[in-house]
Amino acid sequence: MKEKIDLIKKRIINGGNIVFEESLELCKTTEIEHLCNTANDIRKHFTGSYFNLCSIVNAKSGKCSENCKWCSQSSFHNTNIETYNIIDKNEALTQARNNFKKGVHKFSLVTSGKSVSDEKLDELIEIYQEIKKETNIEIDASMGLLKKHQLRKLKEIGIKHYHCNLETSRSYFPKVCTTHTYDDKIKTINLAKEVGLEICSGGIIGMGETMEQRIELAFELKNLKIKSIPINILNPIKGTALEKTAPLSDNEILITFAMFRFINPDAQIRFAGGRLQIEHLEEKLLKSGVNAALVGNLLTTVGKNIDEDIEQFTRLGFTFKI
Repeated sequence: MKEKIDLIKKRIINGGNIVFEESLELCKTTEIEHLCNTANDIRKHFTGSYFNLCSIVNAKSGKCSENCKWCSQSSFHNTNIETYNIIDKNEALTQARNNFKKGVHKFSLVTSGKSVSDEKLDELIEIYQEIKKETNIEIDASMGLLKKHQLRKLKEIGIKHYHCNLETSRSYFPKVCTTHTYDDKIKTINLAKEVGLEICSGGIIGMGETMEQRIELAFELKNLKIKSIPINILNPIKGTALEKTAPLSDNEILITFAMFRFINPDAQIRFAGGRLQIEHLEEKLLKSGVNAALVGNLLTTVGKNIDEDIEQFTRLGFTFKI
């Protein structure tokens, strides 16, 4: 299998691609360390040592109409999270300012719900405008299934990336959400592209999907030409439909991250939610193709300390300026 892995690596570095069937074959390898090391070689070739840092703030919390089985903010679940309509402007500004001072590249407001109204969008735009006055941090957005005129408004105020996770493969999505569709998400992504926004989109692993379905997701993202791919690890929150889901094995997680790099060689493969679930694996994953991370407190669960993250990433040879 080592020879097969090396041949595919050579093809990718020379501008070729891995195909779906080969990806499934590599997922079965017992040479996991070699697979991960090779994924890291691909990362070094295409993206060098640059590491991208992004921070998010929960700008509208809870009372979501959607029935996503993993989510603590769904009105279908009882998780006792704090709920509010729009974050206080000063709180958002303080978080953005602090992240900018620490060297974080991107800052995004994230809202619960299927979408936001035009009125709520205008309130959020006011917050962005204050952030732009006080910092030079890149501003991004994650606000559900917005309409084209709303996405255009975001583009006009300087939003660079619009975030809309596919969450999982097309074949598995109906098992974890039925209140909107996979095509709804892809439509939003395409509308965002049409108005000139770049896209951040990834998913959650460990929701009961198969390894083949994870590979399906990686190829869907490749086909959409996504260059920022957050990979979340399911945090089975009490009160959600997935609260009793068994955790993935370490090997499954390592193989998944490595294969996302093989399939999307020049993308930012990003640590995202559930990082405390994989704290013991992070150094291995950082040598398996990862080159980006969500840092700070992450929505309704606590993330890692930004300073500790930067120290770890630096120690492993990453830099934060292009």
